[in-house]
Amino acid sequence: MVDIKNELLAPCGLYCGVCRVYIAHRDNDVEFKKEILPIYKAYGAKSVDDIVCDGCLSEGIVFPYCKTCSIKDCIKDKGIEGCRQCDGFPCDLIDNWPSPAGKKVILRVIPVWRELGTKKWVEEEEKRYKCPQCGNQLYRGAIKCNKCNDAVDVD
Repeated sequence: MVDIKNELLAPCGLYCGVCRVYIAHRDNDVEFKKEILPIYKAYGAKSVDDIVCDGCLSEGIVFPYCKTCSIKDCIKDKGIEGCRQCDGFPCDLIDNWPSPAGKKVILRVIPVWRELGTKKWVEEEEKRYKCPQCGNQLYRGAIKCNKCNDAVDVD
């Protein structure tokens, strides 16, 4: 049984529970923060101190790029919780998503979230991001397990 944390339910569908920034911050993993910093420099991170986030919808620390995400403004204007409730999905905000891998995941997950509902969708995302070989938790964008080094294809 998965504990649903609302702060991790990003409106775009990129579940924060499997985000590298969230995991690195949650685990206070400085080495992992150093490893992913080059990726997140394009999104405003200048140092490992910027690799922090308690979840997209958190009242606490939110990664700067996610804090200013235009999807949050869009859903607020529409009075909905996320893209899964929008009749206009996918829209220009998704079509112009800055990360091709992120866009691919959004296009995959929104229809699934609509179909399964939140609880089952979170369970499926948590299950998807486990190494099939050793069971280690993976993160979105992983190409190999950081424990057993097996190649993975989770996105």
